[in-house]
Amino acid sequence: MNLRDLIQRRERLLLDGAMGTQLTTLGSENPGGQDNLFHPEMVLAAHAAYAACGCDILTTNTLTMNSIFLLHSRLEIDVREVNIAGVKLAREVIGREGFLLGDMSSTGQLLAPYGNGVLAEFSNAFEQQASILAEAGVDGFIVETVFDLKEAVCALEACRKVAPELPALATMSFSTAAKGGRTIMGNSVEECVVELSRAGAAAIGANCGKIAPVEMAAIVKRMSAMTSLPIIAQPNAGKARLEGGGTLFDMSPDAFAEGAIECVLSGASIIGGCCGTSPDHVSQLAQRLRAFTDCSFA
Repeated sequence: MNLRDLIQRRERLLLDGAMGTQLTTLGSENPGGQDNLFHPEMVLAAHAAYAACGCDILTTNTLTMNSIFLLHSRLEIDVREVNIAGVKLAREVIGREGFLLGDMSSTGQLLAPYGNGVLAEFSNAFEQQASILAEAGVDGFIVETVFDLKEAVCALEACRKVAPELPALATMSFSTAAKGGRTIMGNSVEECVVELSRAGAAAIGANCGKIAPVEMAAIVKRMSAMTSLPIIAQPNAGKARLEGGGTLFDMSPDAFAEGAIECVLSGASIIGGCCGTSPDHVSQLAQRLRAFTDCSFA
């Protein structure tokens, strides 16, 4: 069975958790896709820890490794090299039979009129990254941690253009669940469902943002009422708070799993974690999911 067929069966599928959080725990001083090249042993360890939780699907450590983000971040990294390395490291952990999503996200820039970003340049950057990930052997794509619907659609369309045979998933980051939910750019849940579906997403949902897991469940419920597409939920380990000059997510694995299960009960069939989550959070979630008699886990 290929990944598209598995997703369309709407079985409960477990994704992994935060990569940056885990790389920090493992000792990375500047966690991100660049660790594929500078600290591959840490990336391997992070993937292995999530795979041990029983994840059905892993994601590559390539979130923002597109040419625009690399340029503006002044990271002297070759976009092809870092993305190929990201696929190889994850594939080393899960093998040829495991399922792997090529992870893509924002350029870090705002499209006009809010910024100087040009849509054609964004499209070229996303097409380049998607082509590299597809060539390297991913089973599909996930466009995530995007708060501008226009940019998310741009990335999704790029995936569909360069590798239409591979499923492309997309999740938006919501800053509030009030009044039906909104991204920081003001995109509503309804707008996101309509536009991401129109762009050909194989599954849609929510990840990250400024909302707690139980608030994400409310957004999942609204999405489920609007579409027959499978719904994804990847909440953070609670809401972020500032401490000691840094950002802290301190929701316990048990509390996270409880909130994530609310997302499942609200209609999510693909579930995982985002910022602040760890293998402990994902493992606790996996244990809760096993309590469902129609669960897809062993």
